[in-house]
Amino acid sequence: MTATDRSIELITAAAQAAADKLAHDVIAYDVSDVLSITDAFLLASAPNDRQVKSIVDEIEERLQKELGVKPVRREGDRESRWILLDYVDIVVHVQHSEERVFYALERLWKDCPEIELPADAKATRGKAAAHAELQAAEDSGEPGGDW
Repeated sequence: MTATDRSIELITAAAQAAADKLAHDVIAYDVSDVLSITDAFLLASAPNDRQVKSIVDEIEERLQKELGVKPVRREGDRESRWILLDYVDIVVHVQHSEERVFYALERLWKDCPEIELPADAKATRGKAAAHAELQAAEDSGEPGGDW
């Protein structure tokens, strides 16, 4: 079994929305062969709680406007460290970068096929590591770390 065309359409729109709000490391997996409850997962992260919330809001708004869907469930809103949007066909996980590293969902789903994403979403790969390096340079007071 593979993800449906509708699931791919939802994932693509959600990934583009996340990329437009500067999400880090956007990736999607076709989990339809291992889970019966959904077809695909989208993972994205951000370096702070406010940006996590902004990404989630943009995904919700874009999917509502463009595809006429609302999540059946939204979890994790209080702290904005890990927000889950359940659209039944897909599940979107937007995590604070620290939670992304700690929970390492990619490790859990690495055997599932990746879903092809728009170029903007692919361009987000490695952004978390680059941001962490910049933050470390700023924190240590190294040249180039000051703005």
